[in-house]
Amino acid sequence: MEKQVDQIVQWLRDQVKQAGVNGLVVGISGGLDSAVVSHLIQRAFPDNSLGVLLPIYTSDSNLDDAKQVVESSGIKSMTVDLTETHKIMYSEIKDTLNESNTFIEENDKLAGANLRARLRMSTLYALATNYNYMVVGTDNAAEWYTGYFTKYGDGGADILPLVEFTKQEVRDLASYLGVPSHIVEKKPSADLWEGQTDEDEMGTSYDTIDAYLKGKQIPEHDKEIIESLHKKSAHKREALPQFKREQ
Repeated sequence: MEKQVDQIVQWLRDQVKQAGVNGLVVGISGGLDSAVVSHLIQRAFPDNSLGVLLPIYTSDSNLDDAKQVVESSGIKSMTVDLTETHKIMYSEIKDTLNESNTFIEENDKLAGANLRARLRMSTLYALATNYNYMVVGTDNAAEWYTGYFTKYGDGGADILPLVEFTKQEVRDLASYLGVPSHIVEKKPSADLWEGQTDEDEMGTSYDTIDAYLKGKQIPEHDKEIIESLHKKSAHKREALPQFKREQ
């Protein structure tokens, strides 16, 4: 584990050097993946790393967990509360749709949730520009494969240090790095609405996705879900389609 962490830390330093920037910034949600990234970038750049808390209707428990990540990692931090920004912006959008009688109620929850993720990423990039930092993504292998991230939201970043690590491998890294144990063991949730969990939304468990990615046998029903998620989310992992003019 020590060797693995050292390799990631060196990779982070190499990325910063190649890009000609000063350091790294990450959004801290109070969840496992951002906790691990916070610890890693703080190790790579003790004086030039930043963790940002970006509450939008965020639960008190997740906000407390995010603060504990700051404390356990020693990373410099700041909080940008985007709750009112989201409220005003999404209200304007909904009002405009309602005026044209084109608001679709069943898409409301997802549209509002995706806007949260995109507001957070826009904020991180504004801060990154101020400090001449790169934005570090937190997607792990399971999330990347299934597309469980918001395009141009939490999926928008400059570098992805955890993208080849399964969820369990990220937990192992967390334990080694000193992430508080209750954060390592908590049920994964993007905290997009009350009671929301990643696994309920995906329809399968991270353990099952991890097993699939490692080539192990899993129930056929879960295999179908995972492969369907992968296929539907292909556009999130690919470069944007570009029209080519005929010569």
